[in-house]
Amino acid sequence: MQNQTRRNMLLDLLKKEPDDVFLNYALAMEMIGSSEFSKAEAQLQKTLILNSEYLPCYYQIGQLKEKLNETNGAIEFYKKGILLAKLQNNTKAMGELNEALWMLDDE
Repeated sequence: MQNQTRRNMLLDLLKKEPDDVFLNYALAMEMIGSSEFSKAEAQLQKTLILNSEYLPCYYQIGQLKEKLNETNGAIEFYKKGILLAKLQNNTKAMGELNEALWMLDDE
């Protein structure tokens, strides 16, 4: 029930601020938590339209693509995220994205 309450809260906030990047991302994370993977992916894509440099989206979309058995799509988003992480000098995110990519290569 708490997840539904949080989701409703996010939806209410998004009515007031539909272009808020964090709120859109947070809604996608709620959808992931409810195993609504296709909806979550669409929400993350919307977040990237609002801000193509919102780095967490690349990892999350990669993860969703893996869950949906879309390995090539996952690799594509991980690689894009790695490039963006380099540009942003975000070594932590770059490490997480590289690790996710390596895990796919091992399969």
